[in-house]
Amino acid sequence: MAHNNSAHELNLLAGEVVEVRSREEILGTLDHEGKMDAMPFMPEMLQYCGKRFRVYKRADKTCDTVGIWSLRRVRNAVHLTGVRCDGTSHADCDAGCLIFWKEAWLKKVEPDFLTTSSVTQAAPSSVPHPTSVATAPAACTEQRLQESVLRADPASPGNTLYTCQATQLEEYSSYLHWWDLRQYVRDIRSGNLRRGIGISKSGDLLEAILAALEVVRSLIINAFNRAQIMRDGALYPHIAGSLETTLNVELNLQPGEFVEVRSKEEIMATLDRKSKNRGLLFDSEMLRYCGGTFRVLKRVNQIVDERSGRILKMKSPCIILEGVACISEYHHLCPRAIFHYWREAWLRRVE
Repeated sequence: MAHNNSAHELNLLAGEVVEVRSREEILGTLDHEGKMDAMPFMPEMLQYCGKRFRVYKRADKTCDTVGIWSLRRVRNAVHLTGVRCDGTSHADCDAGCLIFWKEAWLKKVEPDFLTTSSVTQAAPSSVPHPTSVATAPAACTEQRLQESVLRADPASPGNTLYTCQATQLEEYSSYLHWWDLRQYVRDIRSGNLRRGIGISKSGDLLEAILAALEVVRSLIINAFNRAQIMRDGALYPHIAGSLETTLNVELNLQPGEFVEVRSKEEIMATLDRKSKNRGLLFDSEMLRYCGGTFRVLKRVNQIVDERSGRILKMKSPCIILEGVACISEYHHLCPRAIFHYWREAWLRRVE
């Protein structure tokens, strides 16, 4: 199905309130594979139809977790605050990815119709919408949407592979050079870097200054690390383990329990020379949480492998903490907010 992208551009900004269109409207934008411009609309997203949410950030770019790590350019898409995939149609995948939303699947909620209680609540739309996005019989149905999630494994007959926004990321995005300054202009203009200070002209000016400083900091760090990679030097911030074999520490942490993240020094003592514990990387983005106390959100039992589509079972305990996600200080300000995975060896239970 062909689409006129310009007709679907809302130019949404971080903080704006939108309503997810109805099932019928969204199905009308999809091709027979359940995609729009190669981006899958996943069955887990149907539960949000008719509900209102605040835009978390524009998804103008994202990190590539499928191929060799790089940046990818995404068009006409946003992330909504707190709206993550629950994995119910993907073998109960525990990754909890922040969902991509094409702007064609959303409609703006005008301020005159907006009340605090209307956000994230399922309710009939009270905003007039003279133009519907569904202008022809839908090429996709809810049944077809469910079927599109599964595909056969050519390497192992009888085995099932899964398709989702994460596995198809390279299909609906394009390569983005880290030094392309236009991405940082978009970061500032979209409000992705706002800190909630701007409630006056002086506040808006301060927001712009802070955003620009954050961009400059990101560029300096990434230029330094690129140079270090070329000369085989240590990256910033420096993380290095020394173990040949890492131990498996089990605390049997359960959702709702509180934990304290151990210090950088304590965690480094659990890592091998690749900064991993039993195959799980301790990333530089996780350093900011050292010493903090957080609630356990869930245990990660299995996830969809973004490269192959296969279900991966966790061999060692892996924990997600409530509200603890990547803010991309050292990864070009990517807005994807992927949950960090924690080994129990990096945590201590708080009684």
